[in-house]
Amino acid sequence: MLRLALTFLVIALIAALLGFGGITVVAVDIARILFFIFLVLFAVSLIAHLLRGRGVPPPPV
Repeated sequence: MLRLALTFLVIALIAALLGFGGITVVAVDIARILFFIFLVLFAVSLIAHLLRGRGVPPPPV
């Protein structure tokens, strides 16, 4: 997900350098949305990991 956001950011930068204003705005918006989705999923994953704890260690063999 983060790789996709970075890809759209690079597309937006290249489009801005070449003067394509409409494509730049769309690519930046897509990159921003994907980045925030990534942040939300990361936060949910982090909270779930903290709530779950270390768990029970496996029994010795």
